[in-house]
Amino acid sequence: MLIREAAPGDWPRIWPFWHRIVAAGETYAWDRDTSEEDARSLWMNPAKRVYVAENDDGAVVASAYLTPNYGGPAARVANAGFMVDPDRAGRGTGRALAEHVLAAARAEGYQGMVFNAVVETNPAVRLWTSLGFTILGTVPDAFDHPRHGRVGLHIMHRAL
Repeated sequence: MLIREAAPGDWPRIWPFWHRIVAAGETYAWDRDTSEEDARSLWMNPAKRVYVAENDDGAVVASAYLTPNYGGPAARVANAGFMVDPDRAGRGTGRALAEHVLAAARAEGYQGMVFNAVVETNPAVRLWTSLGFTILGTVPDAFDHPRHGRVGLHIMHRAL
C-alpha cells in the first residue's frame, strides 16, 4: 500500500467512499446529505494536509486529513479525520494510514492530537485506543445513530 499526499485530482476517487460513509450516518457528525461540492470543500480544504492510501492496483482506498485543532497559542494540537472505503475495512488500511498521519503530525511539530467527536459505537474507537488515544470525556446522547439511537460522542487525545 502506498500512502501519499493527495492531489486535487484524487477527489473523484475519494468522493465515492466519503459519500457512502457520511450518508450512512454512523460515524461522522456531518450532514448525511452533504453535497459533493461541500464535501470537497470540507475534506480538501487548503488549510488541511490531505493523504490518500492506494492499494497495489493504484485504487484510492482511504483518505485522511491533518490540520490544527486550535489556533494561536494552542496551534500545536492537531486534529485529523480518517475514512477507509468500507469494502476495505478490517485489512489494516486504517491502522497504516493512522500511523502515517501520526508520524506526519510529529514531524510537523504537533505535540498532541485530539478528536472532537468520535461516535462511541464506531469500531475505530478500538483502533484509536490501541494507538495510545485516551477518552477524555463523552458527551452523552449527542449523536443520533440510525441503528443504535442516541449515543455519545467521545473526545479523544494522544500526546505525540
